[in-house]
Amino acid sequence: MTAPEDLTHLDKAGRARMVDVGDKPITAREALAEACVVMASETLAAALAGNAKKGDVRSVAEIAGVMAGKRTSELIPLCHPIALSSLIVEVAPDDGLPGFRIGARARTTGQTGVEMEALTAASVAALAIYDMLKALDRGMRIEGVRLLEKSGGASGDYRAAR
Repeated sequence: MTAPEDLTHLDKAGRARMVDVGDKPITAREALAEACVVMASETLAAALAGNAKKGDVRSVAEIAGVMAGKRTSELIPLCHPIALSSLIVEVAPDDGLPGFRIGARARTTGQTGVEMEALTAASVAALAIYDMLKALDRGMRIEGVRLLEKSGGASGDYRAAR
């Protein structure tokens, strides 16, 4: 099997490989990802009142997201280990869902982007919220995991339609 030239994570024989970024310029890179956890209004109210048996839902989810984002290369097979200069995860209640909206912003100065770190952080923060509230609401849904913005690198900037 011969791999098409534009598939960067395949070698000429079609086998998966890590991309060599050694010749890429070092630039400032940033990515913002989001995820939502949709739940019953009563579940959101209980979480905000501090009535979750496992503790402070928002703080735990934010820490879980940061921890996961820092370990992205251990979870996604072809991701490069990246020295993050910043990874901020913010969990905010959203009555319109109802539930929590998660934003994860990752920054680095390097040769490859931080989109996967931001997406991983948002995803794991959402999973942590589910874990902390599942005793109250097994019907919660994790939705809308997506990249909102990215800047830096050869492919330029990206901004999703909101």
